[in-house]
Amino acid sequence: MNVLFTFSPPEELLKPLKQMGDDLNLQILSSIDEENGLLSDAEVIVTYGEDLTEGHIKNAQNVKWIMVVSAGLEKMPLDAIAERGILLTNAKGIHKKPMTEFTIGLMLQYVKQLGAFRDQQREGIWQPDLKMGELSGKNLMIVGAGAIGSEIAKAANFFGMTVYGVNSTGKQMKEYKVMYTMESFKDVLPDMDFIINILPSTDKTKYLYQKEHFTAMKESAVFINIGRGDAVSEEVLIEALEEEQIAHAFVDVFEIEPLPEDHPFWKMKNLTLTPHVSSHSDDYLPRAFEIFKHNLHTYINNKNNFMNVVDPKRGY
Repeated sequence: MNVLFTFSPPEELLKPLKQMGDDLNLQILSSIDEENGLLSDAEVIVTYGEDLTEGHIKNAQNVKWIMVVSAGLEKMPLDAIAERGILLTNAKGIHKKPMTEFTIGLMLQYVKQLGAFRDQQREGIWQPDLKMGELSGKNLMIVGAGAIGSEIAKAANFFGMTVYGVNSTGKQMKEYKVMYTMESFKDVLPDMDFIINILPSTDKTKYLYQKEHFTAMKESAVFINIGRGDAVSEEVLIEALEEEQIAHAFVDVFEIEPLPEDHPFWKMKNLTLTPHVSSHSDDYLPRAFEIFKHNLHTYINNKNNFMNVVDPKRGY
């Protein structure tokens, strides 16, 4: 069985896989551009999900399963995969701990003025009377109440925040006080202190946030986007910030990455940007490989207990 990696994992993660079967042939590439015909013989492909094209799927004549060691699938050739009936799995769930810590960190940084104190240190200013707040008692809305959103909700509840959620059905979940749908959540935006977007990129979520959403938010609200950059048009967000419809935005994901050097985001005083790092962690790949190892054992033994099976027609 040929298992083709389109990237080079650390040897300590490959070693347990090599012990799972004598006929298991692990083929490691540093880039998909170096496949040199290996795609045509691959039965399993392991990828980060950003390098495969429809042409690659066409050339991979024997592939039966693709494992994506990330959660995002918007760059995958999903139509070609669905047409071939190829099994598709991903690493959904491995991001929830680092992204929860990252998001709680952003909110704490904001209410405790940590950025301002850092600026004061650089300038040699002693000013202990900056206004600081608390997370306790604040209303938080999490748009995308999946595995990551629910982990953030648990942490926010610990800090004494009141957490509201948004999902596709409005079905209630225990971590949230009230659950809304993507059609109804705009009505309660005026009550929210923090709004966090964690939605994937789909036809239903692209440019979900319109001008009226930001107009509905209170002027002291903070918008955080750790989902996908196309959830909100950058022009809409810039206008909302320039007109001070909201107080601040933290943005980790963008429609074009890397962000162009001349992009207005760089110089906006009420926007903090980070270079798509909310899920970064030393434990990222080890956690992803635990899922892959489970699924590989399932695949080898013809079982049916795969983790994180993705419907390529729906994109999740």
